[in-house]
Amino acid sequence: MRLLPLAFISSLAAPVAASDLVLDWPVDCTLGDSCQIQQYVDRALGPATQDFTCNPLTYDGHKGTDIALPYLSDMDAGVTVSAAADGTVVGSRDGMEDRYSTGPGDPAIEGRECGNGVLLRHGDGWETQYCHMKRGSILVQSGDKVTAGTPLGEIGLSGNTQFPHLHLSVRKDGKTVDPFGPQMENSCGSDIGEPLWADDIAYQAGGFLGSGFADHVPKFAAIKAGTADQAPLPAGSGALVFWAYAFGARSGDQLMLRIDGPGGPLLEQTERLEKTQAQLFRASGKRIRGAGLSPGRYIATATLMRDGEVIDKHQQEMTVD
Repeated sequence: MRLLPLAFISSLAAPVAASDLVLDWPVDCTLGDSCQIQQYVDRALGPATQDFTCNPLTYDGHKGTDIALPYLSDMDAGVTVSAAADGTVVGSRDGMEDRYSTGPGDPAIEGRECGNGVLLRHGDGWETQYCHMKRGSILVQSGDKVTAGTPLGEIGLSGNTQFPHLHLSVRKDGKTVDPFGPQMENSCGSDIGEPLWADDIAYQAGGFLGSGFADHVPKFAAIKAGTADQAPLPAGSGALVFWAYAFGARSGDQLMLRIDGPGGPLLEQTERLEKTQAQLFRASGKRIRGAGLSPGRYIATATLMRDGEVIDKHQQEMTVD
């Protein structure tokens, strides 16, 4: 059976009971550290966007939960995707290239927007679908019986995607269900039902995927690849730059970068973000005159603020010899 394309999934489900399906965490990563939920199910009707908390950490018509890795190097190292519940494999696909999609109408993925992936059936009309997996990693085929925790493959960059992640779709009788609030007749906030997850999963309304030091402002491609961090820089370096890689930023957020060195504060920069962006990076630095970068311990801190509150804080340390 051929894996269903994401475009096939278009409608919202009728009310369901949370006890009908219990989901284990499907990725071998630590949420908030080695992975982040970058987008949730869009629960809003019409062009507006709302995740289950009524925040806009989603995009129009998004039908799943996106569990993202920080860097392509993490994907290359291999991060296992496992079955979220007991079930039967009813569809799988492998062989699609891991690459950034060129956008809507990309002929290489038309009708195969899910990329490499697996479709599981769990009984009583429940299905889970695992998309954007790595080429050559799929471990199961149609007809296989799996239990929760059975490895299915690895996170990849196949299909319609711009970052390495697992897109997990949950459906009941063919209709989308948000695992964070299965009562889909209510848009968000209260009265959306108990989550389907076996364990509590903290909500992060945006934050940092990573950060690092360099002697120049890196290209975004190098940051996404996981090759931008040059720490530890050698003593005598002519410049010091701290960069931070963020997700879920909104217009009006403030992003602060600070570096403290062995002699005290070196720099502090705060920028008000003008655009809402799924991913972005910011960098700040200074040229080091004279003998260059001094030996010692350097601590850099990135802080994302929203409406006067800290959304996330990320810190990096480096010892220069």
